[in-house]
Amino acid sequence: MPKHSQHRRRGKHALDADDLEWLENTPETAPGSLSGAYDGPPEGDRWSTWDQSTPTEKGPRPYPDWLVTELAAVDTEHGILKTGKEADVHLISRGVPGTDRVCLLAAKRYRSSEHRLFHRDAGYLEGRRTRDDRMNRAMAGRTAFGKQVIAAQWAVAEFSALCRLWELGVPVPYPVQIVGTEILQEFVGTAGGYAAPRLAQVSEGLGDLWEQLVAAMVTLAREGLAHGDLSAYNLLVHDGRLVVIDLPQIVDVIAHPVGPAFLDRDARNVATWFAAKGVAAADADALAALLRKEAGLLP
Repeated sequence: MPKHSQHRRRGKHALDADDLEWLENTPETAPGSLSGAYDGPPEGDRWSTWDQSTPTEKGPRPYPDWLVTELAAVDTEHGILKTGKEADVHLISRGVPGTDRVCLLAAKRYRSSEHRLFHRDAGYLEGRRTRDDRMNRAMAGRTAFGKQVIAAQWAVAEFSALCRLWELGVPVPYPVQIVGTEILQEFVGTAGGYAAPRLAQVSEGLGDLWEQLVAAMVTLAREGLAHGDLSAYNLLVHDGRLVVIDLPQIVDVIAHPVGPAFLDRDARNVATWFAAKGVAAADADALAALLRKEAGLLP
């Protein structure tokens, strides 16, 4: 079995010294490299990667009824949903050929080291140091290897956050699985493949959406967490329901040296947007104070 397959099957949510050789000797993650393309499927772009993830690299049980987990399934690419500085999100369908078993997934793929711009990672990586000094030095120096380590950490952090928040009842996409630096999650949109709009594109029902958002942020704060980069651009609205996305930078506000500042910034970003849209209840100072209280932080 190739080394990269061995790594994916180990099943863990943190990096350690055992990952050094894998990261240094494994090609950058790409759809083809994840497919086990030695024996391609009769149709589609790759065999389903479901069996390439261990139970700890898959989403919370029970698995949703809509999720295709059959080993005979294939994944088909349908184009890019979103591009970003650190990762691109692709739309794929996973289905069993010759049956009506099919589901749509959003595949978030962190970019190769030479194309990645971790413009925000310095502040967020506080507390994510590994036990291996070589990894820590590589990350600090932003070497090619260091960027691979950062990408892996961001992918693991986001997948772990999605799993945790899903189990807490926070409105996030269901996290299907993680394979290397690719995160597969529930596609939020129509059955025809049209993605749900971002909050920034929505003008109706804002009062109810504000209440949904406050409830989600309070749940996070009670767990000692802040989104870390919350805005109207990483919140989706689907059938009147708010969905929180883009969570690689989630912050432990208790452990992080300036954790409370992330709570305040999230509150300011979203409250300012809602207030500008005429939602009278949106008050940044009041929301920040509420979140600090729920997190058990002193003023």
